[in-house]
Amino acid sequence: MTVAQKPNRKQQILECLAKMLETCPGQRITTAKLAAEVGVSEAALYRHFPSKARMFEGLIDFIEESTFSRVNLILSDHKEALVRCHHILHVLLVFSERNPGMCRILAGDALMGENERLRARVNQYFEKLETQFKQVLRERKLREGKGFSISEQALANILGAFVEGKISQYVRSGFTKKPSEDFNDQWQFLMAGK
Repeated sequence: MTVAQKPNRKQQILECLAKMLETCPGQRITTAKLAAEVGVSEAALYRHFPSKARMFEGLIDFIEESTFSRVNLILSDHKEALVRCHHILHVLLVFSERNPGMCRILAGDALMGENERLRARVNQYFEKLETQFKQVLRERKLREGKGFSISEQALANILGAFVEGKISQYVRSGFTKKPSEDFNDQWQFLMAGK
């Protein structure tokens, strides 16, 4: 005899919020709409999250944990700087494709009119990514004895802006223009002047 596991309501709320962000582009998600989608009262939502901002923070936590855990795997599996950067970019683009609702958060679209601290968290996320790229690029000089034609800071900024741009483009296209589309050709072009 098996006992049916009680669904994790907190997780269910976050999954519904992410799905609504994906299926209702350009629309503001209210707690009333979210509660109806989850099938609970607004009061029940607030038993799990003290505010809507905390719900968004839960999704930002998911984004950070999912992407940076993969970045850490790449760093442990690969030692060549350009291979690391290529794989990190690819992972970020594929994560975006698989999580369109999260892209609305990363692009800032879903955070309009929300708590300013959420926008600051997203900015920190992209700053952390850029710092990670900069570290990988700096290590190239130490590990491989090679530099770049521009500073590591400038190149890290280009890689970060590339990811942000692809995510924003994906959101603007209504999730039709896939972030990884043409990535290998674009990567070759970006690295042509290395």
